[in-house]
Parts: sequence; structure tokens; C-alpha cells
Amino acid sequence: MTYQLYRNTTIGNTLQESLEELMQYGQITPGLALKVLLQFDKSINNALATRMKSRLTFKAGKLNTYRFCDNVWTFMLNDVEFREVQEVAKVDRVKIVACDGKNVGDDIARR
Repeated sequence: MTYQLYRNTTIGNTLQESLEELMQYGQITPGLALKVLLQFDKSINNALATRMKSRLTFKAGKLNTYRFCDNVWTFMLNDVEFREVQEVAKVDRVKIVACDGKNVGDDIARR
């Protein structure tokens, strides 16, 4: 299964808006738009898994809620401190969605 979490990012939303516009003008079919989105999902997951070099650590003041559903963990944290080498960022609230990247495969054939 290829996760579609990154469709809600700026680049994912922009891609979807562009595909919708192309479909409205009849320049691409809905089937082609879906194939592009599926390739985006696969590519962004692969890029993040293989090209990311930096590590980030965090310390939460309080775990507000957590949930595990369909192999996806969701954590809601309060008073969180993020660290990357010398840089520190503090936030009041953060939502972390964690998926098992080792089992990510290509689900295009199943659709």
C-alpha cells in the first residue's frame, strides 16, 4: 500500500488543483489524473525513505491522545520541543501520523 498522506501538503494540493484544471479543459482524462496522483504517492514516499539525511528528535511535554487504526499511529502531543543538531523549535500542539514504511508496496495493480 502506498500512503496518500502527502496529498495534503502544499505540493500535493497544488498537483491536485492542476490536474482538476486540466480535466476541466479536457486536456487529460480522469484516469490519467488518477495515475499521476498514484505516481506522486509512490515517488514522494520513495524520496522521503531514500533521500532524507537529517535526523530530528523531539521531546513531548504531554501525550494528549493516541490512536492505532489500519496500521497507522496518530499521536496528539502538547508542549513539544524539536531538535536538529543546534536548532530548537518549541510548539504548543503537534499531530504526528506514523505509518509502517517497511510494508509500503505498489497498490496500483489492486485498484
